[in-house]
Amino acid sequence: MAIGWEKDMLDLVGDEGLLLDAGSRTRLSKDYYWYSPVLEPKLREKLADGVALPSTEEELVKVLSFAYRRSIPVTVRGAGTGNYGQAVPLQGGLVIDLSRMDRILELGGGTARVQCGVKLGTLERRAREAGWELRIYPSTFMKATVGGFVCGGSGGIGSVTWGNLWDGNVLEAVVYTMEAEPRRLVVRERELYDYIHNYGTTGIVTELVIPLAPRTEWMQSVVQFPELAGAVQFGETLAADGSIAKRLVSPMEWPIPAYFTPIVSRFQPGEAAVLLETADGTSEAIRRLAEDFGGRIGHATEAAEYRKSIGLSDFTWNHTTLWALKSDPGITYLQAGFSPADYLEQIRMIKAAFGSEVLLHFEWIRSGGVLTPSSLPLVHYRSEERLYEIIAFFEQHGVRIYDPHTWVLADGGRGEAGSMSRRKRLNDPRGLLNPGKLTAAPAEGEGGAAHGHG
Repeated sequence: MAIGWEKDMLDLVGDEGLLLDAGSRTRLSKDYYWYSPVLEPKLREKLADGVALPSTEEELVKVLSFAYRRSIPVTVRGAGTGNYGQAVPLQGGLVIDLSRMDRILELGGGTARVQCGVKLGTLERRAREAGWELRIYPSTFMKATVGGFVCGGSGGIGSVTWGNLWDGNVLEAVVYTMEAEPRRLVVRERELYDYIHNYGTTGIVTELVIPLAPRTEWMQSVVQFPELAGAVQFGETLAADGSIAKRLVSPMEWPIPAYFTPIVSRFQPGEAAVLLETADGTSEAIRRLAEDFGGRIGHATEAAEYRKSIGLSDFTWNHTTLWALKSDPGITYLQAGFSPADYLEQIRMIKAAFGSEVLLHFEWIRSGGVLTPSSLPLVHYRSEERLYEIIAFFEQHGVRIYDPHTWVLADGGRGEAGSMSRRKRLNDPRGLLNPGKLTAAPAEGEGGAAHGHG
């Protein structure tokens, strides 16, 4: 039987609007933090006291106002496909599941206005039917929501052309504050930086306007190389070639493709591979470019078969890590930014130091307009101490690490340092939104200390 604030909230929202059973609270208090052997033991027991399921902004406002007056911590979730514990309630309280807010409000003319709970896979299908498509999306796009991606992600398939979320890939957001009478804010331009990749710490995003690209017919290819260096250099040249439309340029060393059980026959054992998604009709240009770097096309899926069966993009970005984990639970990963100028030397030093302990996987992207070898290295995990020795080595050699083994959000996002913390104080004066996730001086009444490796 519900007691305390839970009973009062049930009276407010009804049985359909609040889940209190142990199974629902356990399931909806988790995300994919288990990718990290550091996070998994620290977060597995964290549990919400209840899960609210608003289906309209009006219902959400009632929940937020109630939680504010009772000082109940609030953690927002979409589909829970994040990897760092973004959606895990560190201090109990309420999880607010926004998956019922899933209406596509407008679509066409190069933009989509959607509620936060719309699944990216659904939006991609609807957009392509109308002659458009998503510019960027994560490898989890069939499950992930637009709001979850914007507030918990950064980039993905399409980022080789269109950049990350901060690179003009969010045009407008509707945000609610955490106050006795929550304010409805309409946010544009640089102010969006306080809400992109914010883990729901600075406000609750309920509606988004995102730009779309004209629909393109895509083909997928595997290009094989004897060595990783040739694969990555080919990837850079292809990524920079404006005459070849592309969504994906993903180089990786062997044996990473050996983990891709459903498509392993598409790869040549012992060779590095580049997984590509390029416009229909680009095979001959890719073949010529691959030969320049000692490579060849080993497999191609023509545009007519696109999305009809499991595709290469399902094995890139952090799905690369997922397939590796399925084969070897002792694997984990890092998120790294290599130098556009010095990446070959950085690769050489890392491989010399760690050999097969660290396996390199890259995604060529544009970040702030700069073509960048972003990386999701796989690591054979030994201990937390060893993991941070590897991180230190990367950083000592100029490779920036975006640590996926902490739930702490570095202050400032991609905007001005401290901007996100200042926004949190304005929008969340009691520090109730996802407490413990944002590195900042506590707002009024916030008791949660920052955890993890900040």
